[in-house]
Amino acid sequence: MVTEERTRPAAPAPAPARSARRPVPEVRWAAMAATLFVAGLLAQLVGTPAWCWWTLYLGCYAAGGWEPGWAGVQALRERRLDVDLLMVFAAVGAAAIGQVLDGALLIVIFATSGALEAVATRRTADSVRRLLDLAPEYANRLTADGEEAVPAADLQVSDVIVVRPGERIGADGHVVDGVSEVDQASITGEPLPVDKRPGDDVFAGTVNGTGALRIVVSRPAADSVVARIVALVEQASATKARTQLLVERVEQRYSIGMVAATVALFVIPLLLGADLQPTLLRAMTFMIVASPCAVVLATMPPLLSAIANAGRHGVLVKSAVVMEQIGQVTRVAFDKTGTLTEGRPRLTTVQPLPDAGLNASELLALAASAEEPSEHPLARAVVAAARAKGLRLQAAEDFSSTPGRGVTARVGGRIVQIGRPGSQDDATTIEHRGETAVVVALDRRPVGVLGFADRLRPEAAATVEALAAMTAAAPILLTGDNAAAAGRIAAGTGAGTGLGTGLGTGLGTGLGLGLGLGEVHAGLLPDGKVEHVNRQTAAGHRLLVVGDGVNDAPALAAAHTGVAMGRSGSDLSVATADAVIVRDELAALPAVIRLSRRARRLVVVNLVVAATFIAVLAGWDLFGHLPLPLGVAGHEGSTVIVGLNGLRLLRDTAWRPERR
Repeated sequence: MVTEERTRPAAPAPAPARSARRPVPEVRWAAMAATLFVAGLLAQLVGTPAWCWWTLYLGCYAAGGWEPGWAGVQALRERRLDVDLLMVFAAVGAAAIGQVLDGALLIVIFATSGALEAVATRRTADSVRRLLDLAPEYANRLTADGEEAVPAADLQVSDVIVVRPGERIGADGHVVDGVSEVDQASITGEPLPVDKRPGDDVFAGTVNGTGALRIVVSRPAADSVVARIVALVEQASATKARTQLLVERVEQRYSIGMVAATVALFVIPLLLGADLQPTLLRAMTFMIVASPCAVVLATMPPLLSAIANAGRHGVLVKSAVVMEQIGQVTRVAFDKTGTLTEGRPRLTTVQPLPDAGLNASELLALAASAEEPSEHPLARAVVAAARAKGLRLQAAEDFSSTPGRGVTARVGGRIVQIGRPGSQDDATTIEHRGETAVVVALDRRPVGVLGFADRLRPEAAATVEALAAMTAAAPILLTGDNAAAAGRIAAGTGAGTGLGTGLGTGLGTGLGLGLGLGEVHAGLLPDGKVEHVNRQTAAGHRLLVVGDGVNDAPALAAAHTGVAMGRSGSDLSVATADAVIVRDELAALPAVIRLSRRARRLVVVNLVVAATFIAVLAGWDLFGHLPLPLGVAGHEGSTVIVGLNGLRLLRDTAWRPERR
């Protein structure tokens, strides 16, 4: 067994804390632009001199327009004409004919959009870097002279390290001496600590329980599971195709066409002998009526209104692009622990053995009395269940806890032992149902079996059914937990029980199911989940993945859309995901998909309205004589119409949650 060394080396002092997070420059410029815009609007409304509010609006132009303008210039260097530069031109053109308010509004919209994107990118990068902190900076390596504290990054394959109770494991490896339980939820998502004995694998960054372990390093730090999670998230984020709004997909052709037409309207008449002033006025009128102001407002208000509505109902959607793409999903994949389930064990079975002389309440009171001093998650579940039933607990004496075996205590003068089952038939039956079983012994004679399970969320079954109907494809389950536990959760959602073919060690165990969940894949490490996401993508699905743990982050990043659980979610999963269910209410997921689809339909309607106005006004200017005031009025009218139409999604009636 592992023994404590007479002298224990002190680890070097920890590195100084990171400096405070630097502010995101895009946020500062966007805030400045918005402030100047509001100030200019107020100054204009209260009747201050024109030079006052013009100065404020022009300040808004400078603060919010220089970055998209510079981005547009950079695009021109790459022989691309994008909407950033076009919007700056449109804003300047609006100011040139006296419509400085409209131009400033466009500048604020673009600056705010860029700031939100920059914040999301920064937070994801910070969370990925913090993930590396899961693994301890130093580990205690055994040498011929005893122990030495060395940087975990310097550990080599075949090194032996000592991990004491409560410490994080410093490297991937396997146990060679000692018995303990290890909390590896951050890697596999399992809700309960896992017993570890000689020969069992362990992962860097997981937390050792009450025993001491000696571990042989099997992988260098750069190849550990934690390091692979970081690499998977970064790779998926970098290689994921840039998602565009519907309007952005035609921006190249539209931008080139509009600029070419404006130049032609100005140059050709001059070459034919036309006067400069009316020719310039006509070209400026065309640029105003053909500018994409109404097109931008056709797209953004419905999506931003939908984001605001979802936020009021507990779903944080991080951008307009995400709100648009949520409605495009064709299949949904769930993590199990903390997503479909509550993420904590509960006592589900209290079964006295025949001839034990105890009923269920007496067995529970006895077990809870013995477990009360323990901090183990199963012990807390037993005590909570006993208190919920109002049972009176007795004081436990001579309490002891042995890693891998359980607890022993004297209750009412009798010895109570609670631990892992041996060959108890009742315990085997409980474990086959996907529950964790422990045996209660009184004076060393088994008297009962307790079963524990992670409880399915109340709304899970209705949510799975609704998503299957909405996407025409049954959702799938991707979990690091064992197949029995996964099957029990699948059955709770209304799924069938047909056993399918496993997909190998790296990809876990596969279960083909009839109703509810379409597939269940258990025993998955993070890269296994990513592999399944990629398979669904290759099959033509736009997969939405819902998860909460660090181990889910690579799959969230690789999926068409990633959604994290807010309350139970890790920092990395929340930062990596495209949307967050803030209150962990699964019923919000079908509702936000419906809202996204409605927003998308409204965008299409608005684009038709905006395009119709642009076509009529531009045609009038091209083939007739459109007075500038009438062109401005038509342009502003179309902008107001599509803007107000988009605001309809702010109403509470637009949100329709799934009923339980």
